Amino acid sequence: MDIIQYKKIALILGVALILFLPVYLLVEVSMSNKSVLPNEKQPEYVGGDNCKECHLGEYNDWEGSHHDRAMDIATNSTVLADFSDVTLESGGRVHKMYKKGDIFFVYTDGEDGTMQEFEVKYVFGFTPLQQYLVEFDRGRLQALPLTWNTLDSTWYNMVDSLYKDEEMNHENWLHWTNQAQTWNGMCAECHSTNLQKNYDYKTDTYHTTYSEIDVSCEACHGPGSRHVEWANLPEYSQAKFQNYGSLVKTSGIDNAQYVDNCVRCHSRKVSLGDFDHSVGSIYDHSIPDLPDEPSWHVDGQILDEDYVYASFLQSKMFDSNRGVQCNDCHNVHSGERLFDDNRLCYQCHREDIYGDYSHHRHKDYGMPGETVVSESGVKFEVGSGTECINCHMHGQYYMGVDYRNDHSFRIPRPDLSIKHGTPNACNQCHADETNEWAEDFITEWFGERRRYHYAEAFHAAKNGEAEAASELKYILENELFPPSIRSLAIVDLGTYYPDSLSNIQDTYLNHINPSLRVASIRSLHEQNTENTERLLSSLNDATKAVRVEAVQRLMQLGEEQIPADYKELYHKVLKEYKDVLNYNADFPTGKINLANYYYNQNDLKNAEKYYLAAYRQDKEMYFVKLNLAYLYNRKGENDKAERLFSEYLEDMPEDVNARYSYALLLSEMGKYDQSLSSLLRVSEMAPDRPRVSHNIAMMYDFMNEKPKAEKFLKREVEIADNLDSRLVLLKFYLDNEYNSKALELGRTILKSYPDNEDVKQVVANLETELQ
Repeated sequence: MDIIQYKKIALILGVALILFLPVYLLVEVSMSNKSVLPNEKQPEYVGGDNCKECHLGEYNDWEGSHHDRAMDIATNSTVLADFSDVTLESGGRVHKMYKKGDIFFVYTDGEDGTMQEFEVKYVFGFTPLQQYLVEFDRGRLQALPLTWNTLDSTWYNMVDSLYKDEEMNHENWLHWTNQAQTWNGMCAECHSTNLQKNYDYKTDTYHTTYSEIDVSCEACHGPGSRHVEWANLPEYSQAKFQNYGSLVKTSGIDNAQYVDNCVRCHSRKVSLGDFDHSVGSIYDHSIPDLPDEPSWHVDGQILDEDYVYASFLQSKMFDSNRGVQCNDCHNVHSGERLFDDNRLCYQCHREDIYGDYSHHRHKDYGMPGETVVSESGVKFEVGSGTECINCHMHGQYYMGVDYRNDHSFRIPRPDLSIKHGTPNACNQCHADETNEWAEDFITEWFGERRRYHYAEAFHAAKNGEAEAASELKYILENELFPPSIRSLAIVDLGTYYPDSLSNIQDTYLNHINPSLRVASIRSLHEQNTENTERLLSSLNDATKAVRVEAVQRLMQLGEEQIPADYKELYHKVLKEYKDVLNYNADFPTGKINLANYYYNQNDLKNAEKYYLAAYRQDKEMYFVKLNLAYLYNRKGENDKAERLFSEYLEDMPEDVNARYSYALLLSEMGKYDQSLSSLLRVSEMAPDRPRVSHNIAMMYDFMNEKPKAEKFLKREVEIADNLDSRLVLLKFYLDNEYNSKALELGRTILKSYPDNEDVKQVVANLETELQ
């Protein structure tokens, strides 16, 4: 099972966690691609065995493949591991694997942390590893961490490989009995055919179904009943129908459409619902992530379990001028490469150029030299440096023993490694050498010139460098960059340089590529009339991802801000969004989204219910306490709010925003000394925030400590440097009858704001009074 490493992302209340991070799609499949048959009933799944008679070659390629063996019932023929009363010591426990007759069992730690016996019901995958599934209550299947390494024929505990830095016990969300390892939501969609998750968010139960247990023909080609019907027609009747009666086109399409057929399983993504082959755009059912930190390196190289789609979209091969697609390198039915050596690349690249030493700069097989061990522990023999994939598709291990190659097909860039800490193939192989060592060789061989890379802009933006804004605009407006990278550029512009956007979003809110439309919506952070109009217009978008992203932002404004002529459409799309939230509510983050939804609907009872449910599911999601604190404050239950703020800050002491809110809550509760102490701590942590200095000054003023109040009001003026802060200080002087100081300040204000009539009057009155 490919378990995605879970990331903890702190949420501010009201911001939905489902992030519609888009990827490239040239155009949606047109209606002309749909087949037309006399019988227009909904196509049905008929099973892969119905394909064998006519497609024997493809069926034989598929049989025994990763797709065929993606999942199966645990039997003597499908279980590859040794269950002959073997043991594995891991995590301070002794785990056992054994059989009783023809039934397979493991003895390991269960939901309550005690050692228990569990029956293995299903196998998952077959090489380089095989996992095992156990049935639990509420319709769940859970994936055991006790895993069989089929390459070395040995047991290992995946926890030791994936979660070395985690304190793994039964209360951890990542524990095998908890939701991070639940087959129904984490794995099933890509390991079975016609998977219907059927999660009931009200009862927290699953009723998951599939038509075939493995990834069979119809998982990719769609339900086949119409195609079978077409095949049974007389030949003269068949010619009337397009695409052989199949829902999905796999020929006569461009490479972007072809690759999109593989997106839902070969990408890191968010699902919007069960997969529907009849929907043309990938953005109507799943949203692949953009290649951004922290899941990718800043230059787009793989870091976490990112699969291949976001990488391939960055490559020159995917460019429409080159048109490379999956089946140019892979037999899509067997899943294997067409060739296991450089012949794969020589299909397009000239061997006399790229197979020559002047290009690869490595010794050939049979030459003297020493084996190198990469940073991943892979041994590379002399001669392996001549293989294209080792320099242009370097990889790393996932799930302990599964080595996967980066599909962005990039040139090694030690110079970027030096500047940004990104990996490069030279040092990934020669792990004992420095980046500078590699850069020196690159310069010696190929010169000093380096092509501009978008990593420069993204790194600069994340470090607050002013010039990054223009670089991001350059990327956004340059069609030579991949659309996914252009999408990331507009997201970063909205995040780090919102003032630089002007009306740029309007161009891309109407772009043919849904990726850029979604990204444009995500760049709209400021709540103003212009952005509200943009969001309202996007409710009519043809693509589901765009609509729901727009509506969740509008929801935060409040329904009273929705014009009457948009109300009906708003509620229609809001229901779409609610369905997405319900579908994903088996995840802790999904429950938080659902709670945020209810919070914004002022349904505080349900908001509280799902915040609490999310925290019970994953107690390391500390920010849930913060959301609950805001909720209880809104309900007037400030004692609960205070406790949760305090608990949250114990776990996240550097969250300055939460500490500031906590200080304001304490003031509201009349706990002024504690409030002041917290405000002073905030001031130390964030000395450039004028509002904090203002609050401290008001607190000191209330406590009748006038000199200290004056000190912090002056600091506010220094930081804010605006008229409002000066007027507050002027009022303080007047209220406390510091008339000389008031007159001096008033005259100073008039030098910068000579037309301010109120200050003119104050100065005139003070001059008269002090004569």
